[in-house]
Amino acid sequence: MTATVPALTARRAFRKKALVPWLFLAPGLLLALVFKFWPMAKGIRLSFFDVRPFLGDRWIGLDNYTRVLTDHRFQDAIGHTLVLGIGQSVGAIVVGFALALLLEGQARSLKILRTAVFLPAVTATAVVGELWRLMYYPTSDGLINSGLHVLGLGTVQFLDNPNIALYSTMAMGIWIWAPYNMVIFLAGLAGVDRSLYEAAAMDGVSLRQRLRYVTLPAIRPALMIVLTLATIRGLRVFTEVYVLTGGGPAGSTEVWMTRAYTLGFTRNDIGGASAASVVLLCVTLLLTVLVNHLRKRGAAR
Repeated sequence: MTATVPALTARRAFRKKALVPWLFLAPGLLLALVFKFWPMAKGIRLSFFDVRPFLGDRWIGLDNYTRVLTDHRFQDAIGHTLVLGIGQSVGAIVVGFALALLLEGQARSLKILRTAVFLPAVTATAVVGELWRLMYYPTSDGLINSGLHVLGLGTVQFLDNPNIALYSTMAMGIWIWAPYNMVIFLAGLAGVDRSLYEAAAMDGVSLRQRLRYVTLPAIRPALMIVLTLATIRGLRVFTEVYVLTGGGPAGSTEVWMTRAYTLGFTRNDIGGASAASVVLLCVTLLLTVLVNHLRKRGAAR
């Protein structure tokens, strides 16, 4: 009897100790349930219905999905999403890695520079979009066009030309997300063994070989994290396009999210917009799982 009492007391103490983290997590979990997971479940349900306010929803099965996947506007949006997502992701990774190499160190001046460079990542995307819209102003008074005039070049219609509007949006996305990737790369570079650099320098290894055979293998975990986040961001790009071009001109910058937004809030096709969002969710999950699988295979090697 005396042996069971301490055991019961220890078990109760363990239960209380295990319950404490969940009490702290409860408010966040409740908010996520109400504002994220419940609307997500509601959207999945609505994707199977013809949503008719005040008349009652009508079950139509997979018709919304068929209509979305066969719509030529959505098919064009898929191409724009891939071009914008891949270009923006690759550009942000390359520029972020370059910034990390340039700003690595413990000097106080570098800390100030890193803070200044990181500001675009913490500024609201809508604000950044308006700033870039002013920079792209299609007259000689615009910031970029005034610089082109100094070089003797003509005025460029960055956002009004269907051939370059998508790439102009891509440039803004790279500017926003490169500093975010820089911080992750800096964390990876902090864990690189400095003796490897010293050994490489003694062996006469070139800078390119040092990056290829020492730096990149050492920061592979950070690189895979950046790739995973870039994959998700690339598919879900919306604010940059919506603020700069709204999907124009002539649909040349319309991506999957802006098309779904137009379908749901302009044409009031809630069922079709929900189906488009569910398709995007499934593709995002599949790509995330694929990237994580590749990361695990690389770590196993």
